[in-house]
Amino acid sequence: MSPSRDASFLPASPARRRFVQGLALAGVAGSGLLRGNALAMTPAVLSGHDFDLAIGQTLLDITGRPRPAVAVNGQVPAPLLRWREGDTVSVRVHNRLPNVPSSIHWHGILLPANMDGVPGMSFDGIAPGETWLYRFTLKQSGTYWYHSHSLFQEQAGLYGPIIVDPLQPPPYRYDREHVLLFSDWTDLAPDALFRRLKKAPGYDNLYRRTATDFLRDVRRDGLRATLAERGMWGRMRMTPSDLSDVNGNTYTYLLNGQPPAGNWTGLFRPGERVLLRLVNAGAMTHFDVRIPGLKMTVVAADGQYVHPVSVDELRIAAAETYDVIVEPTGQDAYTIFAQDLGRTGFARGTLAVRHGLAAPVPAVDPRPLLAMGDMAHGGQGRHRTGHHDTTGQAHAGHQAAQAHAGHDGHGGHAPATPRGVVHPPTEAGNPLVDMQASPTGPRLDDPGIGLRGNGRRVLAYADLRSLFEDPDGREPGREVELHLTGHMEKFAWSFNGVPFASAEPLRLNYGERVRIVLVNDTMMHHPIHLHGMWSDLEDAQGRFQVRKHTVDMPPGTRRSYRVRADALGRWAFHCHLLYHMEAGMMREVRVEEAA
Repeated sequence: MSPSRDASFLPASPARRRFVQGLALAGVAGSGLLRGNALAMTPAVLSGHDFDLAIGQTLLDITGRPRPAVAVNGQVPAPLLRWREGDTVSVRVHNRLPNVPSSIHWHGILLPANMDGVPGMSFDGIAPGETWLYRFTLKQSGTYWYHSHSLFQEQAGLYGPIIVDPLQPPPYRYDREHVLLFSDWTDLAPDALFRRLKKAPGYDNLYRRTATDFLRDVRRDGLRATLAERGMWGRMRMTPSDLSDVNGNTYTYLLNGQPPAGNWTGLFRPGERVLLRLVNAGAMTHFDVRIPGLKMTVVAADGQYVHPVSVDELRIAAAETYDVIVEPTGQDAYTIFAQDLGRTGFARGTLAVRHGLAAPVPAVDPRPLLAMGDMAHGGQGRHRTGHHDTTGQAHAGHQAAQAHAGHDGHGGHAPATPRGVVHPPTEAGNPLVDMQASPTGPRLDDPGIGLRGNGRRVLAYADLRSLFEDPDGREPGREVELHLTGHMEKFAWSFNGVPFASAEPLRLNYGERVRIVLVNDTMMHHPIHLHGMWSDLEDAQGRFQVRKHTVDMPPGTRRSYRVRADALGRWAFHCHLLYHMEAGMMREVRVEEAA
C-alpha cells in the first residue's frame, strides 16, 4: 500500500504518538464526562432477569482531549451483564442518541433471529427515542460480550462483557475472578477514520523497510535473493510491515476502559486461583496477552470448556474470548501486558495484593515482518497486479501447511495428495481483488507471525480441544467454500470478490450439517463470526476439534468448520474487524425450511 500525499493525512509526530498511548487517565465519572481515576474498577455489574440499558452520547477523555463517545447507562465500557444458564432475560434498550438509530448484538449468544440485534436482518434497529425489548432464554454458559451493530458505534464505546453462570459447577476450581476487557480507542470520529482508510489505507504503516534493512538482508541472503524478494513486494505495491490497518499510531489500547497509564488493577491474595475472563472488544486489533512471571491455564474458548492447556502467552483475535486461570504467589504485583499484533502499542494493567502497586512493564517485542510463505504465496501463489500475475516464491520460517482432509469411520483421514486451490470465477479480472493465495491447510499449530520462536510457550489453535465430542455427530452433507478477498490500496474487502451490497445470501436448509471452508487470499487476519450458530472448527484431518463463535483466519490459511443449521432466520456472517465489515466483508446467511 502506498501512503496518501494529502497533507491532511501526514503521520502523527512521535510526541503525539506517545501521548496517544495514554499519558492522561480514563475512568468512570458523572456529569457527562468520563475520565481520570487510576483506581477505576471493572464496569458496574448488572445481574438478574430484567435489565434497562440506555444508549446515550457522552464525552470520554482518554488522552487529555474530551471526545464524543457512545455510552450505556453513562458508562464506557458498558456495564457487565451477569446472567444464568436456563434463565429467560428481558433487556429493554432505550436509544437516547440524537437523530441516530442504534442496536445491541449479543455476541456468541444463541437466541431467536429477531433478538440478534442486526439492523436490516434481525429488525429495523432502534429509532431515536424508542425502546426495544430483547427477550430470550439462555442455552449456554461462559464468557461473552455485547456491542452495537449500527455503523461505527462499537468503535465509539458501545461494548461490554457478559458472564453467563453455569447450572452445573465448572470443571475447574477458582477463588476469585476478574474480567479483562481489551479494546482500542481513537480520538478521531470513527466515520472519519473509515474515510481516511479509504483515502490513505497505509497511513499507520510507518515502519517501512529502509536502506539499512536492505544492506542487512543482502549480507544475510545475498544480493540476488534480496532484489528478487524486494521486487515481488514492489510488484504487489505492498510492504511486509503492513500487519494491521489501524495500529498504535492512531489507537490508544485500553484494559477495562483504562489506557496504559491508568494501570487498571485487579486484586488477589497469594495462593488464590484467579479466573481471568479475557474479552477482545477491539474494533480492529488482535492482542498478544501475557502476564510475566505467571503461567496461564486456558480452560475455555469463546465461552466453551476446553481441555486445560498451560501457556505463557496467547493471541486473542478481535471478538474472541478466553478464560484462563492464574495462581499468583511469590510477589505482590504482576503486569498484565497485551501488545498489538504490529508491536506499535499495548494495553496494560496489574494484578496486585492491593491498589497502588505496579510491576515492571515489558518492552514491546521486535516488529515482525510478513514473508511470502505467511500468505501461502509459494510456487503456485499469485498476486494480481493490474492485468498481470506474478508468481510468488516460498519464504517461510514455519512448518509446511497440512492439507484439508476427508473423513473415515473414525472421524477423518488425511488425503493422499493435497487439495489444490480453485479460486471462484468472481475473483477473475475483479478490480476489488488484488491478490490470490494458494493455502492448502489450516496451520492450526502455528502461533502466528511475531510469536514464533520467541522463547515463550504460546497458545495455538491446535492446543484447543473441546471437553465434549462433536455435539452433532453427523458428517456434513455438503461443503461451501468462501474466499476472503480484498484490495489493499482501495480498502475494499469481500467474500469471493463480491462485497456485501452485491452478494446473494448464503442459504442453508434447516437442520442440515454443512462444512464451511474459508480460504484467506489476503495478507491480513480476518476473524470470521457467524451469528446464531456455532462454528465447530475441524483439525487438519477433518475431525471435530473445538467449538467457537469466531474463527480467526491468518493470512494464507485454509480452515474449515462444521455448522448445524438449527436456527431459522436471517443471520449475519462477517469479518469482525469493524472497518473490514463496513467495507464489504459480510454476507447474509438464511436458514430456511427445506422445500
